Amino acid sequence: MKRRLRMGMVGGGNDAFIGAVHRIAAFMDGKIELVCGAFSVNPEISKQSGEDLFVAADRVYPDYKTMIEKEAQLPADERMDFLTIVTPNFLHFEPAKLAMEAGFDVVVEKPITVSLEEAQELQTIVERTGRTLCLTHTYSGYPMVKQAKAMVREGHFGKIRKIVVEYPQGWLSRLSEREGNAGAAWRADPKRSGKSLVMGDIGTHAAHLAEYVSGQRITELCADLTTFVEGRLLDDDGSVLLRFDNGAKGVLMASQISAGEENAVRIRIYGEKGGLEWANEDPNSLIIKMLDQPRQLYRTGNAYAAPYTLSSFATHNTRVPAGHPEGLLESFANIYRNFAATVSAKKAGLTPSAETLDFPTVADGVRGMAFIDTVVKSNESNEKWTKFVL
Repeated sequence: MKRRLRMGMVGGGNDAFIGAVHRIAAFMDGKIELVCGAFSVNPEISKQSGEDLFVAADRVYPDYKTMIEKEAQLPADERMDFLTIVTPNFLHFEPAKLAMEAGFDVVVEKPITVSLEEAQELQTIVERTGRTLCLTHTYSGYPMVKQAKAMVREGHFGKIRKIVVEYPQGWLSRLSEREGNAGAAWRADPKRSGKSLVMGDIGTHAAHLAEYVSGQRITELCADLTTFVEGRLLDDDGSVLLRFDNGAKGVLMASQISAGEENAVRIRIYGEKGGLEWANEDPNSLIIKMLDQPRQLYRTGNAYAAPYTLSSFATHNTRVPAGHPEGLLESFANIYRNFAATVSAKKAGLTPSAETLDFPTVADGVRGMAFIDTVVKSNESNEKWTKFVL
């Protein structure tokens, strides 16, 4: 295509954090422009947000239903191409459904919905309409995460035996939802967030990372959820034992009361011949640990000689020369760039490359909701193991 893709946005007004992150990521490669939005349920905030983002006044809509309806009526060379949804969880399903049924592709924040049933309905709509849906599991966009996945897939470590993934945060160590923190308020509200706070907000990231890098699928789990902060309506800490379809065993820890932690995502995978370690707070590094060998350090952006050559998936998603930090915004941008390239290729009747298609989809969203359901079910059960509900 010889033009930018036109993006609409639901949510993400001036009073929201994640909307700005999405816009920075979407704009980073110059392939996307923002043309319309329903940025807030508060009309004044939505209007002011539209002005600040230089969106034409007649394309700042009072709500997402009006936006989708009006945009669908515009000429093909004016209307938005896709809709980005950055609202609280309970407002993911309907805008995504309406947008795809009106002919628009979708980018949506995780978790994809508040229930497995809604996620499965979206999957049915994707299959029926042929639309592209992208789910922003951000950590899968890092070059060294993609390198880790490639090395596992190529058999570098032999048969995988153990997967350990963790996501500790400390920002909900107090009852922040009662202290004026809007982000905490909706996340801790079962009506707006879903069945689980910690697993819906960050546990799904950890589960997706474990499956994405290992190439394995969770088949059974044993979960323990706790609400440590008195007065909180949902869990804020969880530990999960995992079983995978190739026989590997795993441990997942997600916590939002780990006082002092920021976003300390980390994954370790061990096979018969060696293992790997990647940490979000040092994302340019991938540590390789082989039996009877010194540790190896792979770094983003290096042109290593064979047999240490970085995979095409890692290099495709590397933006700057070695030694320059690439972080959350770049990882987010990789997901948007790959999504945009896929949508553009489809519009042009072309087949996207495997590297371009490497972003989370509706299938990942369905597995994420099934993970939350299974964890909650396991936590409430007296049985040791609970089969994955999907």
